[in-house]
Amino acid sequence: MTTLSIVIPAYNEEGGIANIANRVLSVKADLAKVGVNHLELLVVDDGSRDKTAEITSKIEGVRLIRHPKNKGYGAALKTGFSQATGELIGFLDADGTYPPEYFPQLCTAAFNGGELVIGSRMAGVESKMPITRRIGNIFFANLLSIVGRQRVSDSASGMRVFKREILDRIYPLPDGLNLTPVMSTRAIHEEIKMVEVPIPYSERVGRSKLSIVRDGSIFLQSIVWTALTYNPVRILGLLGLGGMAFTLLVGLYLIIARSSGVTTLDPWGIAAVFWAVVSGVTGVSVFALGATFNYLVSLFYKQPIRQGLFGKPILNPSLEYYFGWIGLGVSLVGAGIAITTIVLGFQGWEIGRLWLYFLGSAMFILVGVQLVIYWVLMRVLEELNQRDEFIKKDLGVA
Repeated sequence: MTTLSIVIPAYNEEGGIANIANRVLSVKADLAKVGVNHLELLVVDDGSRDKTAEITSKIEGVRLIRHPKNKGYGAALKTGFSQATGELIGFLDADGTYPPEYFPQLCTAAFNGGELVIGSRMAGVESKMPITRRIGNIFFANLLSIVGRQRVSDSASGMRVFKREILDRIYPLPDGLNLTPVMSTRAIHEEIKMVEVPIPYSERVGRSKLSIVRDGSIFLQSIVWTALTYNPVRILGLLGLGGMAFTLLVGLYLIIARSSGVTTLDPWGIAAVFWAVVSGVTGVSVFALGATFNYLVSLFYKQPIRQGLFGKPILNPSLEYYFGWIGLGVSLVGAGIAITTIVLGFQGWEIGRLWLYFLGSAMFILVGVQLVIYWVLMRVLEELNQRDEFIKKDLGVA
């Protein structure tokens, strides 16, 4: 016997709560056809100041849970999750935008292996979503796809079905509207099997509580910070590679320009060189920081790094193992350039021909020192980790 518990968070939804609750209750027969024998409907009134709770209490088949004061969309959902009794838990909004008639399809996907099934408003089915929100959802879905290396079309959908046993893997979840993107981000990094089912999306009943700017910025921060707690090098590494790529492009330009006989730079060229040095040094620092953070994350979770920059290690051992040697080599190259430049200066070369070499030498030395510092830091962390492991092994400590 399979029970589906559906949670509806409601805050001042007197105009639409009865309609959506009755629509949910009306899908019992269709749910039975796909193997859901019992439907539990919980409405969590999140401190409404209108007649939402009064209307809900009169609907037969609905279990009403009340917050004495408004705690937020995510908090209401989490209250519902904690009170739900079903093996499957679903939720949708109270404003009538999501179609409860699609719950049988979401449950079917869950029975076929999906651990978290998302009703996607962006997967091709007719949608009446406002253009500004559509653009925002496309942006956040693509951002999550990049940081998580898994294609997601709707990262913030408010209609989902998931298996109860994944709750401890996707918690903690926030109390606000950003619960859904955080849930999606955690699910990807916890390697929970996510499945998307296309659903239509309707115009809401009543006034929207979503602020494009405020909530959009919260969504962005939520995805980025949650991803950083699992796989820092995916974000920091890509940013670092971007900085180093810019430096490489400027360097190639200088080589081509010098081989073409150009010996002076105009103000734009000097600005490009300046930013190339800044982005190069910063890029290496941010990349190394991401690799170090990944190591710290693996120590915190007490298991090997699961993701990495590209999903699978390119080198064995991993790249950070070579940071010390790479840093030493880069520093020696920088020192060699500096010594050569000084010698050329004593031989009469003008400073106008030498400043760029001095600048390049400084960048190489700084980058090399940074890599050596991060290598030392990771080696110390590894020693501390091995110390704990050896103590447990040799002393038999559980």
